[in-house]
Amino acid sequence: MAPIHRPYGRPLRTKHGEDSEPSLNSSMPAGRHRTGPRPSKVPIRTTSYRRPEAPNSTNGIPSSHSAHPPVRPKPPQAPLHIPATASTITAEQLCITLPVPPSINHQYATVNGRRILSSSGRAFKLHVGQQLWLALSQSAHKQALLHRFRTEPLALSIRFYFTSPLRRDVDGGLKIAQDALCEGIGLNDNRIIETHLYKDLDRTNPRIEVSLSLAAHSPPKD
Repeated sequence: MAPIHRPYGRPLRTKHGEDSEPSLNSSMPAGRHRTGPRPSKVPIRTTSYRRPEAPNSTNGIPSSHSAHPPVRPKPPQAPLHIPATASTITAEQLCITLPVPPSINHQYATVNGRRILSSSGRAFKLHVGQQLWLALSQSAHKQALLHRFRTEPLALSIRFYFTSPLRRDVDGGLKIAQDALCEGIGLNDNRIIETHLYKDLDRTNPRIEVSLSLAAHSPPKD
């Protein structure tokens, strides 16, 4: 039987168990090394730093069952209901009817990591400022009232008329209503030392009735 030549590794054995030809290592001159590829017994591990694709994706569009759940958008805010304007101004008190402020979830928006007043909040403040300017401009007590408001402690009372008794609370509308009122008449809100909040129901005409007056009891002076 003719020997079968193998370029690498050990030669095949013959029928009688003897090598058909000497191994290549024994036939190589001393000082020379094998030039062919040698199989390696060391396992090679490759690490990929590519971002894994979402499962069940098609044409690069992530599946709805991705690792990050979709962000649920806020429900749209109802348009600002404008009630019939009514105001009463004396030398010691300002009473005015205004729209219900937007809910706390719609008062602010996040833009580039910053909390800013939303479009609904800006529209509410703008309307309050216009109604205050109109009411004061038609009152003969404007100058006297503003002078006392800027020099004496004040009391704020707000009565909320909601369309539902359970969906809104009075705390969420206090700050934006107070800020809009004080900004509309150019007043620092630190002059308010008393705050009274009330909650009522009116399904057809939601509104707030605001009263800003001189405080009954002045705080003790230092």
